[in-house]
Amino acid sequence: MPENQFQRMIFAFLTVLITVHCYIFYSLYVISGDKLMNVAEAESVIAAINAQGGIYMFNSMLPVWAVILVEFCFAYGLECIMGSPCSFKLACRVFDPEKTNPVIMETTVICTTVGLMCPAMSFLAALFYYPYFTGFNILTFIANWLKLVCFNFPFAFFSQLFFIQPFVRTLFKAVFVRKNEKTTRSAEV
Repeated sequence: MPENQFQRMIFAFLTVLITVHCYIFYSLYVISGDKLMNVAEAESVIAAINAQGGIYMFNSMLPVWAVILVEFCFAYGLECIMGSPCSFKLACRVFDPEKTNPVIMETTVICTTVGLMCPAMSFLAALFYYPYFTGFNILTFIANWLKLVCFNFPFAFFSQLFFIQPFVRTLFKAVFVRKNEKTTRSAEV
């Protein structure tokens, strides 16, 4: 798919952009939605978030856009530094990219990326959303981290494998194939 560092950065950018929005929606609406609406006595999740003054992060209430920005920056950095390079190296330890069917190789890379990124981002989320107002306890932190991994891993696995990555790969191919076709056509003339 991506052939050079610029394309890898664009691919990671598209993946993280979609993924962060999906996970914030999943966390707010699916996991915490009922709790938020009950505590704020609101009719909808967004009304509950507005009633409480934002989303609890870093021991304060932040607007949704700030939460998305913080999570995007950390996820993009982690994806570029650890997720993409390590997942491909680990997949190559099991399969030879030259001899393996591309679908199997892509699926292996996706599964490996989820296996690396989900615990790492859940660790960061456990830090970001930790209830610091009660003081810090390492056992509470570890319990929150493991809880987040258990909540996020099934969603991460299935959304990346069946929705996000196929969409990003299709979008990426559409953009970069057209660009490559134009350079090929101009070289032929």
